[in-house]
Amino acid sequence: MIKNKKSRLNIPLGIIKVNNLVLSVFPGIDLLGRAFEEEGYCIVRGPDVIWGADIKEFHPPAGIFEGIISGPPCQFYSSAAMNMRKAEKDLLAEFERVVSEAIPEWFLMENTRRVREVNIDGYFIHNFLWNNRWCADGNTGPEQNRLRRFQFGCKKELKLQIESVAIFQNPKIEWAVTATEISKGRPGHGPYSGRHKRRSVEKILELMGLLGDFFGDESPFTMSGKGLLLGNAVPMPMGRSIARAIRKCFTIGEK
Repeated sequence: MIKNKKSRLNIPLGIIKVNNLVLSVFPGIDLLGRAFEEEGYCIVRGPDVIWGADIKEFHPPAGIFEGIISGPPCQFYSSAAMNMRKAEKDLLAEFERVVSEAIPEWFLMENTRRVREVNIDGYFIHNFLWNNRWCADGNTGPEQNRLRRFQFGCKKELKLQIESVAIFQNPKIEWAVTATEISKGRPGHGPYSGRHKRRSVEKILELMGLLGDFFGDESPFTMSGKGLLLGNAVPMPMGRSIARAIRKCFTIGEK
């Protein structure tokens, strides 16, 4: 049950103005943020380790942001980490802290399907799985098979109704892009040797819903760095579907 709690600005929960201002936490290359920008949201990007910033030192103001979107580093909950029993720090606690400090009208967290449920006072949470192949991308869904868990928190008890669903399933299936897919060495060597043919950066960009020149000639990232960023990102078709659902949810609520 939602708790009757007030913010540091003494703003009762549930009446913060819907202003299209959204904070993106753990943004990386922020494809999720780009999808929300396409839906008319103004995205403010928070700190990220790729720019030498530490989330622990970040404290957002309360009562400013309509929403918060995030995809905290998921290695802690990945199958590989569980199999290898890695003792990596759970960064979901930092996401919970940021939401509690900012007190947005809603939040959205994307992560691997094994991730734990977030626990934030004052919000109803809709926890669901969504696959990139289910998203509308013309008459068929995208090729990339990428199943992710989303947690949508709102001060009102709302569930997202995702209508951007493909009419037909794409007959061609590509496995999910991973952070370690692009590595040094010759083709056919590396983490996917003997299991999958290693794909080019251009193909991976295509699977993520991006143009081949996304990084540009002046990009400071190495090949491995590009792979890491893309493997941890949200495909554009998936991001658009979720962003549209949230937009529609609050547009209906305003009528």
